[in-house]
Parts: sequence; C-alpha cells; structure tokens
Amino acid sequence: MAKGLDVEARLLISLDGDDIQVAGSGGYLIVNLPSQRVLDKLTSGPPKDPNAPPEPRTGPRPDPMQQLNDLAHELGLVLDLRVGGKTYVTFGAGRSAKITLNAVLGKIGSFFRKE
Repeated sequence: MAKGLDVEARLLISLDGDDIQVAGSGGYLIVNLPSQRVLDKLTSGPPKDPNAPPEPRTGPRPDPMQQLNDLAHELGLVLDLRVGGKTYVTFGAGRSAKITLNAVLGKIGSFFRKE
C-alpha cells in the first residue's frame, strides 16, 4: 500500500469576493489567501450570539494547529499556508507546525488595521 496521498490540483475558491488559491503537486499542497483579513475571517469561527449563555469549560481543548499538523503528517502531505504569497505556516513537515516570522508580523499588523 502506498504511503501518503499524491495530489495534482489547481482550485480557485471565491469567498465574499476574495479568491483563495489551492494548488497541489505530489505530496505538497499550497493554500494561498489574498490577505491577513481573509485569514482572520476564516479563523474567527462562527459569529457569536451576544444573548447566548457562555459555554461551560470542560478542560483543556486540543490544539487545532497540532491536529492539522498530525493529519497532514499522517496523510503524507506537506501543507503550506500562505498569505499574500508569503508562507505563514507549514504543516506536516515535522513534529509540529512551523510558524514563520511573516505570520507573526502579519498578525501584529492586523491589530492596527482600521475596519
């Protein structure tokens, strides 16, 4: 049985007027988001109802980045998440996700963005 997935893909996804590019070859998959704003929108989760009661704390929650890294590693894929063409995070290349300086600076800059 072959180890890992072999991917050949080119996909363009439109989300609220923003184009997300997905490309893959062999065991390497690239997801390119156009801006930090789009990344923040995707990772913010569903809108919260201000009238809803707070969720009970059930203990420590699993780290979603580690889960994604473990899944990519198990599938034999390397997932390169890019924002504006710059690599932010690489999943599946090691025991944990590799976060770049571009990701840190991009997140810091998003705090100063005017809405």
